[in-house]
Amino acid sequence: MKLLLALGNPGDRYRDTRHNAGWWLADHLASRWGLGRFQPADRMATVEGRVRTEQVLIVKPLTFMNLSGRAMADILRRRPVEPDADMLVLVDDVSLPPGGFRLRAKGSAGGHNGLASVESALDSQAYARLRIGVGGPPSSEVDLAEWVLAAPRDDEEHRILERYDRMAEAVEWWIAEGIESAMNEFN
Repeated sequence: MKLLLALGNPGDRYRDTRHNAGWWLADHLASRWGLGRFQPADRMATVEGRVRTEQVLIVKPLTFMNLSGRAMADILRRRPVEPDADMLVLVDDVSLPPGGFRLRAKGSAGGHNGLASVESALDSQAYARLRIGVGGPPSSEVDLAEWVLAAPRDDEEHRILERYDRMAEAVEWWIAEGIESAMNEFN
């Protein structure tokens, strides 16, 4: 089974913010693959189904970004998933321009509190992630937390959303061929 862990924040207040770019991609994937609607339970909303020959579980933690690892840990206790081989985290990244994306096989959280929570729960940095570019603040005077918890400008949102089909292709490649092959093809 493959696990897609989409990081974001629950609630209407955060729905359209840069920090929820991972959730936006999760919604796109569920729709693209005809998996139906996310079902909330415990500390997460999930949808599951087959993508080609693989069983795929998409999880949106409902614990807020900074506690995402708690929901992921719950899943890993119940499901046979090897994080370093079978898990891909979908996450926003301010260091990439809006619509850019990058696959990584492992690495540090890089200051991202959601990734830090996942890393802490796993006690490892060995998990794949797809970083979704949301662009950074226009100046150092803009607080980073306020920036990611704000909605992107219309042109930025358009650039992000128009790349979701290409990101979906990258996720599908990862499902079929693994992270190293996907990185070689899409980075």
